[in-house]
Amino acid sequence: MYTTFYNLREEPFRLTSDPRFFHLSEPHAAALAALIEAVMRRKGFVLMTGPIGTGKTTVVHTALQILSERATTSNPISSAFILNPTLSREEFLEMILTEFEIPCSGTSKPARLSALQHMLLDTQRKGGTSLLLVDEAHLLSPELLEEIRLLSNADTYQEKLLQIVLCGQPELLGILRKPEMRALRQRVAVSCSLRPLNLAEVRAYVAERLRSAGYRGAAPLFSTQVLQEIVRLTEGVPRIINLLCDACLTNGYKARRPMIDLLTVEESASELGLHEAQIEQPTEGNGAGSAGMTSGAEVVRDAEIGSALDRLVQAMKKRNALVPASDEIRPEMSIKKQVAVAVNAMQERDPVGNKIIETAVDVLVQAMKLNRTSSMEL
Repeated sequence: MYTTFYNLREEPFRLTSDPRFFHLSEPHAAALAALIEAVMRRKGFVLMTGPIGTGKTTVVHTALQILSERATTSNPISSAFILNPTLSREEFLEMILTEFEIPCSGTSKPARLSALQHMLLDTQRKGGTSLLLVDEAHLLSPELLEEIRLLSNADTYQEKLLQIVLCGQPELLGILRKPEMRALRQRVAVSCSLRPLNLAEVRAYVAERLRSAGYRGAAPLFSTQVLQEIVRLTEGVPRIINLLCDACLTNGYKARRPMIDLLTVEESASELGLHEAQIEQPTEGNGAGSAGMTSGAEVVRDAEIGSALDRLVQAMKKRNALVPASDEIRPEMSIKKQVAVAVNAMQERDPVGNKIIETAVDVLVQAMKLNRTSSMEL
């Protein structure tokens, strides 16, 4: 509706986890690097938490795309993405087999576990990685958390066969601090957290999304004063920022305002009820309190990793903007299937971009290896 008026190619503030609009603010860069390195190094358990709307699912989607870009015939990745974990133990195991696309003629638990173990070993023999991603993990029942712990026991003498990422709201940390969760808590190798954005990060976030949507205007659509008010009203929560900015563009278009002013922000905030809303505050701390856990901030303390990650994300976004979306992507597809189809389509249509992406991935991997060596020497 407002895209033509503001010279945009598409709507920049949609509430979707599209990696094309991923912005590497400090907390998101730390979480993304932590997740990727943990999976590449086959550390086993990764925990990512953050308040509602801070971008957890987007980080997971971007990580999955990066790992899929890295995957080759000699280094495949097999993934299962559980979006709704409010399941029974039997349903959860059935969902895992479905997501991993594992054929299993039997319906008993031993038969399903045997089929899963066979797939994990087969993937490992091929030099690949098996990855289980669980979103909304704070909704997991104690029984399912115990089931996941038992699944994490699958390993060889050298490495973990199944990499597990639990992604949820800060309540998950409280659950894992319970005495009965000690066995699971001790298996978490890496923990990272997201937080709301500050003013400088919001300015960069809004500018990046507008740029990704095609905006090339000389003057910013959102002035510093307007952005300050947006930060105050949203408390820096990306999802609320998206809602408010989208409403601002809609109302600005209706009023034929070439730039978003404070009146437009106030009108939009009133429509969304932001004056009365209470935005959730971030929980202190970024880990579950167990020994041996490392935070995302520690993983990206090396500037080389941050720089390599930024180059990789920007290269992927540039190629995404140049290559049209694949006609094969359908809404009913699973997230991992959509990512796989998109990556395959881009690799086929943009061979030059493939080389750039491959080089960027190699640089990131080498930076992580150097960081690991440095840490070991310490």
